[in-house]
Amino acid sequence: PRSITLVAGCFSSNPENIQAFAKPYEVNVTTDKYILQPPDEIEIHCKDVPELNMQREKIRPDGKVTFERLGEFEVAGRTPREAAILMRERATKLYSLVGDDPVDVRIAVYSSHFVYVLGQVTRPGPRLYTGREGVFNSLAEAQPNPLAWKQRVQVIRPSSDENEAAKVFEVDWDKMAAHGDLRKDVLLQDGDIIYVPPTILAAIGMVLEEFITPVARAFYGWYLVQNPPTSTGSYYPTGGGYYQ
Repeated sequence: PRSITLVAGCFSSNPENIQAFAKPYEVNVTTDKYILQPPDEIEIHCKDVPELNMQREKIRPDGKVTFERLGEFEVAGRTPREAAILMRERATKLYSLVGDDPVDVRIAVYSSHFVYVLGQVTRPGPRLYTGREGVFNSLAEAQPNPLAWKQRVQVIRPSSDENEAAKVFEVDWDKMAAHGDLRKDVLLQDGDIIYVPPTILAAIGMVLEEFITPVARAFYGWYLVQNPPTSTGSYYPTGGGYYQ
């Protein structure tokens, strides 16, 4: 069924769905909006507390980090600024801090949020999300392969509401890469998917391969039964006889 759908060229994209995505020049993305989760790694900047300044901690699976003297903090689900406020409140009980923001929490390693590039690309799979990932740079990194239907790349924002459909629109990679047409280069969000479908001919080839491969394996198995290898030679993998 998957291959038949691909051959038919059935897509659920809607040009109007691009309105759900922000353009890079429309949004000032900062780490203050990033939600910390395991296993992100954070770094503390606090010049008034030398033993705390520049200390790093990876967020544990329980969502917490621990710093010497300050103790344990639950930071998962919070922004870096919210985590900094928690630490500042406790640090002021132990140290004399100066300034409005004496404790600064920064993201040292992004490890918990992803966007996905799938389908006919050289490098498919998840990609770490930091907040500035867009369609163009994600595709450029994944590199659509020769089987890709580059004019019908699907950009998908899944829905967590079962009553609401996913938001899907199409981009033309050829126009983006060869002509600099970045009108549809939008910012992605955590969990967004870019799917690069195969061309119709490539999809037909996949269907044929799915059908032919089991038949070929069955025939090869029958061939081996009828022509068992001798003790003095070994068969070629294709079944074309044996060599000494």
